[in-house]
Amino acid sequence: MTAGESHGKALVGILEGIPAGLRVSAEDINGELKRRQGGYGRGGRMKIEADCAEIISGIRWGRTLGSPIALVIENKDWANWSSAMSADAKDEGRGEPVTRPRPGHADLPGAMKYATHDIRDILERSSARETAMRVALGAVAKKFIKEFNITVGSYVLQIGQVKMERPITASAEHLISLHEKAESSLTRCPDNALTGKMTELIDRAREEGNSLGGVFEVFAAGVPVGLGSHVQWDRRLEAGLAQALMSIQAIKGVEVGAGFSASALSGREVMDEIDYEAGRFRRKTNNAGGIEGGMTNGMPVVLRAAMKPIPTQARPLKSVDINTKEAVSAAYERSDVCAVPAASVIGEAMVSLVIAGAMAEKFGGDSMEEIKRNYNSYLEYLKDF
Repeated sequence: MTAGESHGKALVGILEGIPAGLRVSAEDINGELKRRQGGYGRGGRMKIEADCAEIISGIRWGRTLGSPIALVIENKDWANWSSAMSADAKDEGRGEPVTRPRPGHADLPGAMKYATHDIRDILERSSARETAMRVALGAVAKKFIKEFNITVGSYVLQIGQVKMERPITASAEHLISLHEKAESSLTRCPDNALTGKMTELIDRAREEGNSLGGVFEVFAAGVPVGLGSHVQWDRRLEAGLAQALMSIQAIKGVEVGAGFSASALSGREVMDEIDYEAGRFRRKTNNAGGIEGGMTNGMPVVLRAAMKPIPTQARPLKSVDINTKEAVSAAYERSDVCAVPAASVIGEAMVSLVIAGAMAEKFGGDSMEEIKRNYNSYLEYLKDF
């Protein structure tokens, strides 16, 4: 759970369910926050904030206690908004109301739903600034699943019309290598030649007062067989993963494995044939994206998310003032030109949170020692299956 507004005093997060005994440091969390702030096309806000999480509870002497973990990320820009975003009634009216909704944003439906004629009540919480805390909480989840040799990574496949062909691979090592290459790219694209084309496209959009979207891929390698379930609709793992990615601001589409492209192929082309080698079931392809019947099948979990262009435009679109009903230009809030690279890091956090929840549900345990015993016992069972 997260709380906080974009220009409020701070972002707050609570994560419950991590067993006792997991080693976690502020550096583990802040390293992920730094990754989120990078990427070509980010706006002026990233020059103000240098996100650092303060651990408030749930961790003592570098180890989790099994109790809820609470984190706080201070908003440095709060100093400029302390009156406009004050919780005190005496400060009412000390900030100009926002009345010109941005097309494609939460502005208009949010104002109508929550009965407010100042859109700032809506835009402050709907802002993607909130994802900084998701990444912080996701960093703890990522550290937890790493104890079970699960690696989560991502890379950008497309920005605007510049597109990298999706790697068709069943190899966890290949996916990890793409992630590692992406870490040194300005746009988090593993293809250096395409990185240059992407930055040129972003520069052009900035000059035009425009914005760009794109596609990123997230994977989880090393996930054991049997997370999730077929027995109820809401226990199917890909359903939870899709919701987690769709919940990221501006995400409009999610694919698992071959995704939409599978619909144009025959069954013989799409299904991942099974063989048995070196004492284990294997697949040479991974069109299913590591999930069959709502359950992980031992192959890497692979998902893609499509991000629309950011609604805020430096050259505003046409809109209507919610008070006067007159035609106006939409409001402009300081914004990114392209946030696809950052969204891929947020995607890692969300996938880590879902996988961590599924691991905790299946293997249980109040301490790391207990959950590892349960996990290792399950691996032994799989060897004899």
